[in-house]
Amino acid sequence: MKVVAFAYHNMGIVGLEALRGEGFDIRTVISHDDDPGENCWFGSVVQWAKENGIPVRCPADVNSPEWIKKIRDISPDILFSFYYRNLLSNAILSIPPAGAYNLHGSLLPAYRGRCPANWVLVNGETKTGVTLHHMVRAADAGDIVGQREITIGADDTALTLYAKLCGGAKELLEELLPLIKKGTAPRIPQDLKAGSYFGGRKPEDGKIDWHWPTSRIYNLIRAVTDPYPGAFTFLPGGEKMLIWWGKPGRQENTRIGEGEVEIEDGTVFVGSGDGRVHLMDIQIAETRIKGNAIFDYFKGKRGMILK
Repeated sequence: MKVVAFAYHNMGIVGLEALRGEGFDIRTVISHDDDPGENCWFGSVVQWAKENGIPVRCPADVNSPEWIKKIRDISPDILFSFYYRNLLSNAILSIPPAGAYNLHGSLLPAYRGRCPANWVLVNGETKTGVTLHHMVRAADAGDIVGQREITIGADDTALTLYAKLCGGAKELLEELLPLIKKGTAPRIPQDLKAGSYFGGRKPEDGKIDWHWPTSRIYNLIRAVTDPYPGAFTFLPGGEKMLIWWGKPGRQENTRIGEGEVEIEDGTVFVGSGDGRVHLMDIQIAETRIKGNAIFDYFKGKRGMILK
């Protein structure tokens, strides 16, 4: 089957490898140019395509009449989208006779939309997964072909969870691609009213509110730590402090205020709405501070209030 594949990120490479392994004829890969302002910690689909001798393009607007014609001229039997960042128009989705499929990083219909791996951590979920579904014009709303559930560990970050999702996607595609080729793949309508939708996240969404419960603060920290922009707070003078890692700390008999710095046996804590957070890896200006160096920085600053 002739394929036009829309792909980006590590998940894009997982999808392309699965298509190639199952013998699909990938005629063209459509991806995105790397953004010099973005922390590109993930693999390059463009490089993968070049290494495998497959034409690759990164159009600014894939839904333009020019690109719709180019895709139509390829006459693909089927389309696949693996973490491509743009929605595809009905004009593109209607081209392939065997349909258009998208791989999404959640258990649809829950967490439709962007950044599902970050959002499930922010919200303290204990499971998520990957879903292969038919593409329609609305985001992540088409009929489900299949899913693979992933357990979220208590110490998972967005990076470790994303790696789990890639592993689950590989298994799911190996199971479903042969069925798609045969025309025998399941097709299960989504009940969108039973699900949820989340939009994209911005760096400013990493601001900590120390009135929150400790668990909520911890979930935010692990959802946006490296390689994402990081959770942050402000020192009394207004200087930004990133918290790359911190964990819930046991609350002692003495209650500390929300955002108040406490030092105990060489360990630095910050008070939350129902307890405290143990600071383990922070950054002030360009200086990364870990372990005992955090105590050295806050020594003499007990009672400081973070905002």
